[in-house]
Amino acid sequence: MKYTDFVDLKYEPAETDLICAFYVEPEDISLKEATGGVAAESSIGTWTELTTTEPYMAKLAARVFAIVGNTANIAYPIELFEQGNMPNILSSLAGNVFGLKALKNLRLTDIKLPAELVKSFKGPKFGIQKIRSLLKVPERPLVGTIIKPKLGLKTKDHAKVAYEAWAGGCDIVKDDENLSSQRFNPFEERIVETLDGRDKAEEETGERKVYMANITGETEKMLKRAKCVLDHGGRYVMVDILTCGWSALQTLRDQDFKLVIHAHRAGHASFTKNPKHGIAMRVIAKVARVIGVDQLHVGTIVGKMSETKDEVLENIDALKMDMAGLKPVLPVASGGLHPQLIPALMEYFGKDFVIQAGGGIHGHTDGTFAGATAMRQAVEAIMQGKTLEAYAETHKELEVALKRWRE
Repeated sequence: MKYTDFVDLKYEPAETDLICAFYVEPEDISLKEATGGVAAESSIGTWTELTTTEPYMAKLAARVFAIVGNTANIAYPIELFEQGNMPNILSSLAGNVFGLKALKNLRLTDIKLPAELVKSFKGPKFGIQKIRSLLKVPERPLVGTIIKPKLGLKTKDHAKVAYEAWAGGCDIVKDDENLSSQRFNPFEERIVETLDGRDKAEEETGERKVYMANITGETEKMLKRAKCVLDHGGRYVMVDILTCGWSALQTLRDQDFKLVIHAHRAGHASFTKNPKHGIAMRVIAKVARVIGVDQLHVGTIVGKMSETKDEVLENIDALKMDMAGLKPVLPVASGGLHPQLIPALMEYFGKDFVIQAGGGIHGHTDGTFAGATAMRQAVEAIMQGKTLEAYAETHKELEVALKRWRE
């Protein structure tokens, strides 16, 4: 079969087909041949005709069934994939095709997995509603922070910053993506001391608080760290899903620990940032949801990250859209956030999301406690239908924050 044989614009995908959308820019061949090449090389074809192809294989060919502009929609028969094996699925769809010399650019922009494949994975254990029940926060956005500086604090000081954030009004405190078990802040020691601070803050505030400990590491080590969190009364773990890998993430989820899985997307921009090449964050979001994360960073629209409004809204949609009965995943906004940005964030995200601010809390003129209070006040203002400026007249922490980060 030639590349062009994999293009069939009259084909109507079956319900069991896996559907991908690819942006394709050929280098020195026609668009039809290029899109057919993607379908061929990611299913049963290759660059030349073969003598080993058997007639019964024809039904396994991927088919380009639509080409609009430079975007090709390709249908893959479900028989091409091993159920419950995400590395196999992604090695097929996003493997060697990205290295084809005949393609100048290739970007996987969307994916739709058939229900049979989706159901071969566990999916989210908690999802939005169970997270809200766990934290006893039924409606407003959750307010969280990242310990800053992201590296360097000794365990005692790390736990102190966490306590001040919780006491000031944060629901959530999390490690940053590159804090693991360095000598200055060993993992188990950090778990014990930080959760002690959580318990103290809960007793003082009467609110439920959670700590997202970064357990990222070699798979067996991750499982041991997750058990350590459980043993010390933790409720959450955080995983750098791209750097630890899909297999490690799935192994963690398959343990069915009574722990919310917070997914950090560290490294995603190496796949997602080029609008013409790589893999869209929307695809990563869907894959992570199918495997079973409960929360995922999706960008901010405002703040310091580069994603556009449309991209972030697509990411949010990927976490909440109907997917064979999977629980919806809680979007996380993180990156350059501060109280001044809360009205815009809530306009774009609604109420079901996590506001995850680092410098926008710890950079408050009066310290972490005041920074957490200011962020919580900003959320309260919008929930009450008030402007930040009006609310700040009777809430000094917010007033100071607005002056600190006035745009």
